[in-house]
Amino acid sequence: MGRGQIVAVLQVGGEFSTDDDGRMSYYGGEAHAMHVKSDWTFKMFKHEISSTLNNLKLDSYVFKYFLPRNDKILISISNDKDLRRMVDFHAESETTYIYVMKKADNRLKSLIPVSGTPAGSALVVATPDGSKRQKICASWENAITGVGQVFEGSKEFRDALHKYAIAHRFHYRFVKNDSSRVTAECTDEGCAWRIHASKSHAKEFAIKKVSGAHTCESETIKSHRLASQKWVASVIKEKIRDSPNYRPRDIANDLHREYGLSLNYSQAWRGKAIAQKELYSSHEEACNQLPWFCQRIVETNPGSVATLEALEDSKFRFFVAFHASLHGFEHGCRPLLFLDVISVRSNKHWKLLAATSVDGEGDIFPVALSVVDDESQENWHWFLEQLKASLPALGEVTFISNETKPERWSDAFFKGSRLGQYTCNVSETIAEWIPSRYELSVVQLVDTIRCNLMEMMYTRRESSNAWAEVLTPSANQKLQEQMNKALTLNVVCSTGNDGNSHVFEVCDDSVNVVNINTWECTCRKWQLSGIPCSHAIAVFDRTERCPLDYCDKCFTTEYYRLTYAMSINPIPDVLVPTVAGDLSHGAALHLSPILTRRQVGRPKEKPADPRIAIKRAVRCSRCKGYGHNKATCKVPITA
Repeated sequence: MGRGQIVAVLQVGGEFSTDDDGRMSYYGGEAHAMHVKSDWTFKMFKHEISSTLNNLKLDSYVFKYFLPRNDKILISISNDKDLRRMVDFHAESETTYIYVMKKADNRLKSLIPVSGTPAGSALVVATPDGSKRQKICASWENAITGVGQVFEGSKEFRDALHKYAIAHRFHYRFVKNDSSRVTAECTDEGCAWRIHASKSHAKEFAIKKVSGAHTCESETIKSHRLASQKWVASVIKEKIRDSPNYRPRDIANDLHREYGLSLNYSQAWRGKAIAQKELYSSHEEACNQLPWFCQRIVETNPGSVATLEALEDSKFRFFVAFHASLHGFEHGCRPLLFLDVISVRSNKHWKLLAATSVDGEGDIFPVALSVVDDESQENWHWFLEQLKASLPALGEVTFISNETKPERWSDAFFKGSRLGQYTCNVSETIAEWIPSRYELSVVQLVDTIRCNLMEMMYTRRESSNAWAEVLTPSANQKLQEQMNKALTLNVVCSTGNDGNSHVFEVCDDSVNVVNINTWECTCRKWQLSGIPCSHAIAVFDRTERCPLDYCDKCFTTEYYRLTYAMSINPIPDVLVPTVAGDLSHGAALHLSPILTRRQVGRPKEKPADPRIAIKRAVRCSRCKGYGHNKATCKVPITA
């Protein structure tokens, strides 16, 4: 390797375990290769890692490595000096392993797992006796407690029995197995363990009898019967969701380490296939409902826009803007649109692109959103095109995003008008609306947001009915604060060229010039906020004008009520799609069938099942018969 440069292998999504001698081993996850140069800064190093890992945001990650010939202590990389030391230490090494890990919780005194651990799962921590199985497996030892234990049904009992057998490392077979009774016994001839459960008079499924004690536990379960395909799928499903490239060989190694189960490659592969089918078949089915869903949005909410565009590789883009949102933005909101991307915690297939405005109270007002597969420039361009086509011809609108360059952060250099609004927490708000316990389809995701929007608009419309002031409560409070400040100011009138007095000097710690015709003050607070500053209010007092007449209309109660004048209507049959032939195309509906081109190259095939061997028929070269060869041919040789 060239001087000042090393080859680094990035390890992401796996987990560590510690042996009895303190040596650490890394299992699972994904690996990526990259070069690291000694003249890099730590910022350049992070940028290259992010680029290698598909633009992964690294704010909540740390980077660690082992010193050569030392796999007991992880060394951190957190600044330029740490990076240079790492390159120097491994200058003679062929490769260097860098572990990209979630920031640790200070309360954890043992081994910390890296990124990829699903929320709510058990942490992988080395136990004092060196056991390789997880705590979760140990907790299954009490899945069966004894006679009288109650279950919801036979299925729940069978699941508990399965976990119990894995934890105690024995095999069993069913003697009786139906919905009303289950009897199982140990398969070991020398073991008398037997269990029976059935429905009771209270319609509860309970254990009625447990006979004998186990004498056949083994450290490793060599038989494959306990590791059924569905069970393997249920265990690895969350890992597959986070790491789609989870390899069957790693699956087999992880299950052996964590549960003591020995799986071959084919078992691990079939378990992964079932997990992928469970994860993505429902996703594909929901995607096929999108044309129907677009139609129902337009039918139940006339004036709404729903656009679906099919892409290659079974991908698509979905845009929706409800009529109530478009009407509210046009007639009552501040002329602002915040552009933001929202990551869906429960569904990592999609991202939401959102355009959000702000009402007269300073609360967020979602206008439109789009469901896309990633935050690419192409998807943003498509989203803005759909947004432009959905909105009527408005006046000047200010767009704000988290990609504004630094020189535009200051009001002094910002060309648009924010009207006192600098941030928008739409990501947090919509993220709170979306449940994180289970994965939603695209239809369910959008309809969940629609339901929350419907409730939000109704609640705000009802609360505004009690307002008696000209301005909204928050705007009225801001105006009162400026009016109190204006009491101590001194106003000097100056005459314009046309003989009308409309320009005034106002003195406090400095001299500010107020032009009541153009609604401007040299302090710029009036122009920036849309509410008169204290200098302007001092002029209004001098000239007997009403400050309410000089507030931006978006802060009035009238405009606030116009913002929420329309309602978002329910879609009652959202989970019951109609037949595709019944769909009719509305004026604002753009449906495209979700069809894709055949990809280049040979289609991927499932690996052959090792249990099925297709044999070629044997044919005799002498008699031309099948089922034998020339050496075993019994047909006599004729002269």
